[in-house]
Amino acid sequence: MTEQLQIGESFIGDGVNAAHVNTVIGHRSGPAGTAWATALASPSTGHVPFVAVLRPSLPVKPLTLFVTKAAPANDQHGNLIWGAAQAGIAAGVADAVADGILTNEQADSHALIAAVWVNPNADDDDAVYRNNRESVRTALENGVKNLPSTVEVIEARNSPSNPFFTPRG
Repeated sequence: MTEQLQIGESFIGDGVNAAHVNTVIGHRSGPAGTAWATALASPSTGHVPFVAVLRPSLPVKPLTLFVTKAAPANDQHGNLIWGAAQAGIAAGVADAVADGILTNEQADSHALIAAVWVNPNADDDDAVYRNNRESVRTALENGVKNLPSTVEVIEARNSPSNPFFTPRG
């Protein structure tokens, strides 16, 4: 039985404490498991993937590889990545299982990669935690529902915008 690879995206919050999370989840014996193991074994300067934990020695399930999109700019930024953002990702993944977005079976059989943006200027650890918790749960739900719809994408093609750029006219 071949299971579909699920890919999700979510941007939650605003300003420097916003969270942008991309997720890839699939069976450990499939391409997601291969990507998970390869990423864990292939760190690069400033980007060292790690297993997200709810607390030391208690990894979240499905086993989640936290991949930072921004290298730590300083000690405070690093602490936000490994502290508040990691805790938010772990709690949000557990929320997705508790809420039935992911099944208990998937929690035991799947590998999850979470690519996480923490702004180097972030300054509120509680906001970083909350935004990452909601963002990863939402990204997983979007992946399960195969969102956004193609119709929505086509409708938005002439008015793209993001927190860093909006075209003028």
